[in-house]
Amino acid sequence: MSILSKPSRRTVLIGGATLAGAAVWQSRRDPAAAGEPAPLAIELFTSQGCSSCPPADLHLGKLARRPDIVALSFHVDYWDYIGWKDRFASQEMTERQRVYARVLKQRYVYTPEMVVDGTAHEPGVKDAPIDALLADARRRLPERATPQIARATDGTLSIALAPFKLSGGPADILVAVYDRRHSTPVHEGENDGRTLENFNVVRRFDVLAKWDGSSGRWTVPANSFRPDQGVAVLVQQADQGQILGCNKFEPATG
Repeated sequence: MSILSKPSRRTVLIGGATLAGAAVWQSRRDPAAAGEPAPLAIELFTSQGCSSCPPADLHLGKLARRPDIVALSFHVDYWDYIGWKDRFASQEMTERQRVYARVLKQRYVYTPEMVVDGTAHEPGVKDAPIDALLADARRRLPERATPQIARATDGTLSIALAPFKLSGGPADILVAVYDRRHSTPVHEGENDGRTLENFNVVRRFDVLAKWDGSSGRWTVPANSFRPDQGVAVLVQQADQGQILGCNKFEPATG
């Protein structure tokens, strides 16, 4: 499915503050210190009203289990009119895809679409094309600005970044709060009669700060997310350019 659409941009600013002496009880370990590759970002633009999307949704669920991937599902609202209103869709998520369409010089937005590290896109229904884009992204930026995420005893999340050489001006530090999984029986539209599985569904997406590349720390208040939700941090060049680093904090599952 595809639709012609004019790119636009909107961001929502939330407060960022310097961390001072928080006691940490759980943290997302440093991939470099553990000898692991730094995470790469995959953003899936999808809709429960799109019959082509379920294979990509399942693919994202598989990718989300990888420690070297920050996988996020953004539900767009432009297919809501064809019979089924996606309960996770919003104009904000659609607008993020429209900006990518402009930046990546696409003629239109479409679903499903996986954007890898902010630089390339594929429908995301097959492994091989996404694996190739991930390999390209790792070659393109071997050194990454990977945020370190830790949780304090009061539930606040702290985000730390080491110094990193930026080109092209300050970068955006973005915070995505997401639900780990949803199962939705669909009763109308193109997916009528199916039960759809969606993973890492973004419910809140905010600009935490502008970053000049110097060492810094910020906090995300505990009331910004539920204990069962995941939180991802993306460091992205201004105007929705290349993603320079990312990481995720997720509650342990039994």
